[in-house]
Amino acid sequence: MSVPSDLPVVAFVGAERIARATLAKALPAIHAAAAAGEAVLVFDLVDGRAVDLDLRGDIFEALARLGPALIEAEEKRGPGRPKLGVTPREVTLLPRHWDWLTAQPGGASVALRKLVEGAMRAGEGPDRARRAKEKAYRFMTAVAGDLTNYEEATRMLFAGDWTAFDAAVEGWPEDVRDTAREMADGAWRNGNG
Repeated sequence: MSVPSDLPVVAFVGAERIARATLAKALPAIHAAAAAGEAVLVFDLVDGRAVDLDLRGDIFEALARLGPALIEAEEKRGPGRPKLGVTPREVTLLPRHWDWLTAQPGGASVALRKLVEGAMRAGEGPDRARRAKEKAYRFMTAVAGDLTNYEEATRMLFAGDWTAFDAAVEGWPEDVRDTAREMADGAWRNGNG
């Protein structure tokens, strides 16, 4: 499976951060460390998951194995309404639900899109907090699991107590501490700050 070249990553050798950039920009440092016999851990900065890379061969071969960037250049569009990427799917509702949706301004599709958008906005804070906690936990488990106060930091992360979390990670090596804090950002105050 190829990894997109524009994936934001952070790479560690032990407790030292050796790169923090898109994968294509970080790969030379990652490849050099691996070629020197170092154990390199690479993490996706979006979700905190470990990234498995094929570093065989020289740097050019390793770069060639990366997948294309996820962000494609915006295609040139002609006049008219841009394509929204609407995908038709089946929805099963009771007759009274269909009656209500049909009576809404714009019809059932517009009403459903508005309801979904509203639900997404309402859940944004708690969802962001959950994702930040999971991301930080994945990273901390892999890199900081043997460090002092790891268990306390993990408990405070999931309790949502920024002050206690910050105090628990204070004695960690600087790069590990700063990355854990960065990944946990968004986990505090129900994801609203």
